[in-house]
Amino acid sequence: MSHDEEHITSTGEKLVRMANQIAAFFHSRPREEGVAGVAEHINKFWEPRMRRQFFEMLDSGGEGFDELVVVASARIKRPKTEEQADVSIGYVQPTGAESVAPQK
Repeated sequence: MSHDEEHITSTGEKLVRMANQIAAFFHSRPREEGVAGVAEHINKFWEPRMRRQFFEMLDSGGEGFDELVVVASARIKRPKTEEQADVSIGYVQPTGAESVAPQK
């Protein structure tokens, strides 16, 4: 396993652990309040890059996530992909040798 693969794995494990810690706190609340609380916390405090990886993990099966996190995911803002984000700010990836300036 390369260093990059180890980093990706450890980052993924950290996201699972963090999400599950949030869920553990909200398990003491009524179910609906817990679901809303998990989603609100992640929407408020996790940057788009973290939420993007979170959804990539969920889309790949969501192994290790607390059930409350999985249910709350329906209320968590799914960030744009990196490609969509680049296009939305006017950047187009150059193809081949040609260079494309940002569009205005």
